[in-house]
This record gives sequence, structure tokens and C-alpha cells, in this order.
Amino acid sequence: MATFLEPMQARLTAAMLSDNGVPAGVFGADSSYPSIGYAKGIEVKVNEDDYDLAMSILAAADKAE
Repeated sequence: MATFLEPMQARLTAAMLSDNGVPAGVFGADSSYPSIGYAKGIEVKVNEDDYDLAMSILAAADKAE
């Protein structure tokens, strides 16, 4: 659904979605070598049924910034 390079960004996004009623999970944030970075990206995923709502929440958050 969404990919981030920073674990905190991914966790904040997942929390924002969850706070708005969309269960979200963070995948790929665990690394044995965090100083190297997360070249593959850290994914925030939601259930397929929640996808449209999640995208509208993220779009509204982008407009607010």
C-alpha cells in the first residue's frame, strides 16, 4: 500500500490509519543492521476491503500538511 524508508514514518502512518478505524500493519521494519538503512523499504499494509478508505485518509493527511 505505502512504502517508506524510515521506520518511524511507517509506524506513524499505521497509527494514523488505525486511529481512523483502518487496521494497518508495518512490514520490513526489523533489521539486524539499521545503520545501513532500509533499501527495500518499509511497507504499511491494510486489508483489501479497507484500501479505498485508507487511501482517502492518507490523501486528506497530505492536503493538511
